[in-house]
Amino acid sequence: MRFGFHFMDFNLPDGPASYAPALRATAVNAEAAGASWFTVMDHWFQMEFFRTAHDPMLEAYTTLGYVAAVTERIRLGTVVTGVTYRHPGLLAKIGSTLDVLSEGRAFLGIGAAWYEREHLALGVPYPPVKERFERLEETLQILHQMWGEDEGPYDGAHYHLAETINVPTTIQKPHPPIVIGGSGEKKTLRLVAQYGDATNLIVDGADALQHKLEVLRGHCDTLGRDYDTIEKTVMGPQVDPLEDVDGFLRVAESYAALGVEHIHLRAVTPDPAGYVARFGEQVAPRLTEI
Repeated sequence: MRFGFHFMDFNLPDGPASYAPALRATAVNAEAAGASWFTVMDHWFQMEFFRTAHDPMLEAYTTLGYVAAVTERIRLGTVVTGVTYRHPGLLAKIGSTLDVLSEGRAFLGIGAAWYEREHLALGVPYPPVKERFERLEETLQILHQMWGEDEGPYDGAHYHLAETINVPTTIQKPHPPIVIGGSGEKKTLRLVAQYGDATNLIVDGADALQHKLEVLRGHCDTLGRDYDTIEKTVMGPQVDPLEDVDGFLRVAESYAALGVEHIHLRAVTPDPAGYVARFGEQVAPRLTEI
């Protein structure tokens, strides 16, 4: 089982002056522990169900550019970018830039967006959910076009691009992996089957996971997609792996038995670098044997 770390909490004891050192140390420790991913949230405000909208949050892609400069092997991306946050043509350019400057280590995580308050607060349009999913599908089409060989126009219901020029193109071929976040059965998992390279699921236990993967397989069968070509990733279970190593590993084993290849964990504050280092010593050697 592969694993990665999600840096989502900038509420650090020493304030903004500590953010860059903490990011650097956490990412370096994650790489040393054998992690395959290092991710950040793509939000402008901290999530209210986690802390408050007034707690600190950095812009995602600037942050990943910094992390790219202090690491060598670990893959970098968001979990996940809301489709409403950036025009898809600009998002494709941003993803290409991260891939070039990380020397081929970027992936792009994307979803339909949900945090209404930050949109309204900063004056960013927040369309109804149906339209957000329509925009998500068009964005996925634009990403494939701009990261491919087609520089022609794109004319959708919501987005109209006269030319999809993207120079330099991505280092990874055919393109950086596209990870689609969310567990919705009718729309999200269908988009994974049609456009995604990986799914990132949030589930509560193996039974729920099995059901979601069965739904994904059904969409693959309908669309003629090889189910095995999609990487199955999950956000980590509620159990803290450092507080209950054996319990965490039992959950990981149950996920692996269903085909999950990657489990994604939070780098816990107030000492995210120390937390990741302890994980590397106490849990990673056993987890990678699953």
